[in-house]
Amino acid sequence: MSISPLLPVYNRAEPVFTHGEGAWIVADDGRRFLDCVAGIATNALGHAHPRLVDALTRQAGKLWHISNVFRVPGQDELAKKLIAATFADTVFFANSGTEAIECALKMARKYHAAKGRPERIDVIGFGGSFHGRSYAAVNASGNAAYLDGFGPRLPGHIQLSVDDLPALLAAIAAPTTAAVIVEPVQGEGGARALSGEWLQTVRRACTEAGVLLIHDEVQSGMGRTGKLFAHQWFDDAAPDIMAIAKALGGGFPVGACVATEDAASGMTAGAHGSTFGGNPLAMAVANEAFDLISAPGFLDQTVAAAARLRAGLEDVAARHPELVVDVRGKGMLIGVKLTGNNREFMAMAREKLLLVAGGGDNCVRLLPPLNLSEAEADEAVARFEATLELAGERWAKQAA
Repeated sequence: MSISPLLPVYNRAEPVFTHGEGAWIVADDGRRFLDCVAGIATNALGHAHPRLVDALTRQAGKLWHISNVFRVPGQDELAKKLIAATFADTVFFANSGTEAIECALKMARKYHAAKGRPERIDVIGFGGSFHGRSYAAVNASGNAAYLDGFGPRLPGHIQLSVDDLPALLAAIAAPTTAAVIVEPVQGEGGARALSGEWLQTVRRACTEAGVLLIHDEVQSGMGRTGKLFAHQWFDDAAPDIMAIAKALGGGFPVGACVATEDAASGMTAGAHGSTFGGNPLAMAVANEAFDLISAPGFLDQTVAAAARLRAGLEDVAARHPELVVDVRGKGMLIGVKLTGNNREFMAMAREKLLLVAGGGDNCVRLLPPLNLSEAEADEAVARFEATLELAGERWAKQAA
């Protein structure tokens, strides 16, 4: 037996895609799919958006990479935009969500060490969370499927349930706690949106205990829920540190860790770095993507299309209660919990020329581009229902 040329860590699905435009993507056999995966909530402006293509093309003819030994003007430009739009005072640019999370975790522990509290190393995470695939990120999530076989678990990582608030409040008050890391809307964990009351309660508890609050908005951020960031739906819920990626580059690899001045106070020269993070190519595309997503009225259209998509899926769920348990999520991050196997459903959706993503708790997720039209939302609902009908027939035969 020989290993494949590509390390076999993915269960890749057919077909092979060659090009796309907006919410549509075309396979090498000519089939045209409605893409409600969008690179897993990454292609926020769809495929081949002309302004992103132009920004990348113009920059590619000038300068690709110079390293962070020198200033990259595009970093200054995007940092100012992010600071103006959030709670943050400072920004570190990386290449991915995982790297943004790594920066956030290091920043939280460095903060306490710099304040003379080196014993504060514990990071509280939650069941059902997903923060990336690096060693620290998988330990922050605590998912056994991503940890088993990779040696001892890192010290200083605690996993709790978002439903056990008393245990969480007690853990926050513990003398060795450094930070809490949470997704305001869990993506991989089954599109679960946390309430404003929960987020505000945890914010208050962290402030009172001198513990830093980290929001992982890699999937829920940059307009996915209808606000630029999911926590912005609620007053007094902002974190101290936030990880961003995915939609930040509109499909180009870029991530960012943003923080308050106080939270970042331990991160002095040499404490962290990146070879490629914030390179000129990434900054050119990310600045253009940010301008498009944050433009007046853009997210109003996203909210309207998301409401239409959600209402349509809820109508479908009501017509098929034997197949759908519930519809959940927020904005354009929608989860549908099924009675049958979600992986089988994803494959059947491809037969109906619809792309949907998987998720925990036997959900499938719909993560379409933020500029999905209402007509495309209706088409997604129609194809989803057609898939449900196909799934119902096949699952009934399996049970017979």
